[in-house]
Amino acid sequence: MRHALFPISLLLSSAACSSQADLARETGVKEDPAALTTARATAAARAEGVDFSDSAKEKGWERSFEYGWPAAVSTQPELAKLLTAERDKFLAQEKSEWADALKDSPTDCVSCGQRSFALEWKMVAETPDFLSLSGAVSTYTGGAHGLYGMRSLVWDEVRKLAVDGVGVFRSPEALEAALGPKLCAALNAEREKRRGQPVVPGSGGAGFDECQHVTDATVLVGSSNGKTFDRIGIWFGPYVAGPYAEGAYELTFPVDAKVRAAVKDEFAVAFGKQG
Repeated sequence: MRHALFPISLLLSSAACSSQADLARETGVKEDPAALTTARATAAARAEGVDFSDSAKEKGWERSFEYGWPAAVSTQPELAKLLTAERDKFLAQEKSEWADALKDSPTDCVSCGQRSFALEWKMVAETPDFLSLSGAVSTYTGGAHGLYGMRSLVWDEVRKLAVDGVGVFRSPEALEAALGPKLCAALNAEREKRRGQPVVPGSGGAGFDECQHVTDATVLVGSSNGKTFDRIGIWFGPYVAGPYAEGAYELTFPVDAKVRAAVKDEFAVAFGKQG
């Protein structure tokens, strides 16, 4: 995808109400998990999600741009500011590239001046001090079809820190080692369902029969209990684990002791790992 990942791994400082202690002071509730969960739910109910769009038409061609996030993001001022800056950066780039296409493309080229960009952030999981988001991205710049991908973002409410999903682990390689052979086994099982035949490593010229690596995936962290991250999603986009026609592959694994051992110390509490 032509857009590089916006540098979300940065530390922001603010006195805004986001951490458990801040939320307790702001709402007047005691700092206990049940009361704070209620207070956060109330704040989220009052907040609104963002669905931003910008489009234009010229010379029979059209440019469209969409960028949005859920209400929970709007309750985190620093995170909303971060995503707003990213949105503005991407929109400026889209406008610039579309202007170049209008100037340089022949008028008889039907798709040359057609452009679209859409990024929608959705909630994956929410725990007492963390938000986990997925960002579905789709783009079109002409040709037979567009491209799509997935991004991830983990927001630390206490430290006002945003990282992508794999950033909570010591390295992509550490997470891959923790998942072990079951990563390849799960991927091949899903491939076989879609293809209707066994996967034979080395038989595909494009490498679509080989095991894929976490370095080429988007890592999503989820929660089934609302207290800790206890699920890991590994998302392989088109052309990574299979041809475009097969679509994306998303595999889900439970968080076990090996996965917890691969987590960075500063995110240990998010996975229920005791220091």
